[in-house]
Amino acid sequence: MFLILAIGACSEFIEHSLAERHVVLLSPSNRIETSVYQQVFWWEAIDDALFYRLQVVTPSFDSAAALVLDTLVKTDKFIFTLDPGHYQWRVRAENGSSRTAYATHAFVVHPSSLKEQSLRLNSPSTGLLTNQPDIMFSWPKLFGATSYRLQVDTNNFVDESKMLLNVLLDTQTYIFSPATEGNYQFRIRAENATENSKWSMAGLLTFDSTPPTKVNLEFPSNSSTASSPVGLKWTTERDATGYQLYVYKSDSVSILNNTFPLRLSGNSYAFSFGDSGEKLIWRVRAVDKAGNLGAYSDYRSFFIQ
Repeated sequence: MFLILAIGACSEFIEHSLAERHVVLLSPSNRIETSVYQQVFWWEAIDDALFYRLQVVTPSFDSAAALVLDTLVKTDKFIFTLDPGHYQWRVRAENGSSRTAYATHAFVVHPSSLKEQSLRLNSPSTGLLTNQPDIMFSWPKLFGATSYRLQVDTNNFVDESKMLLNVLLDTQTYIFSPATEGNYQFRIRAENATENSKWSMAGLLTFDSTPPTKVNLEFPSNSSTASSPVGLKWTTERDATGYQLYVYKSDSVSILNNTFPLRLSGNSYAFSFGDSGEKLIWRVRAVDKAGNLGAYSDYRSFFIQ
């Protein structure tokens, strides 16, 4: 029984070799010719792989004129925008101690009308919740485009004449500063003198700069004596996703040790530091999902029994 348990426990730390595994590439398929600039590189996931190395060159790995892309990916897909040209792409699976051989495909991207293309924002990712006052929008260059139209709205682009932001840019970045808290939709397209690309899929971001409410300390009572471990407890705040616990020496300034400040998900902590008779000071503040920090609670002190 002991051997079985021991082997079972050790298996959690064994990293299986990938050397004999094979990556199967799915898209773009080998030797395909396409007029789509935005490509979804896709392959079959492999058990025990931690990530995948994706490389793209032009025109081929045997006679590469340029390394277009070299990146590590944690999933089985990666979206990347290319200029027209001849390409080869390859993927290998990797973990901390081994890797597969590369699997390689070739494909050709032909020039095409801009109106057949679509654009995808690199940032921000859709669903972003942030408290940052300046939000960076960025996107890749699209072949044939001379400018890019970025739109931001709060009404799902129902009326383009009343858009919150509707700018034509010749760069690939833009800083947006929300004026008020709330939800914002965003999208982008490429343009030239005669035609426009398709709109990107609409993304959503939420700007929240309101901090959570002040925490109240519940236990132990101020200046009380408690035996170790001391159960520290405070009120739960509705918008909080976590709490920062600070414990100080008796001067209320010097942090007790490098454990603190401590980030906690709940509203209690079993405190087991300090010496008998020592006076300690503590306080807590809440943190919300957007990263806003609430006001500190009042200070309280306690003595170790």
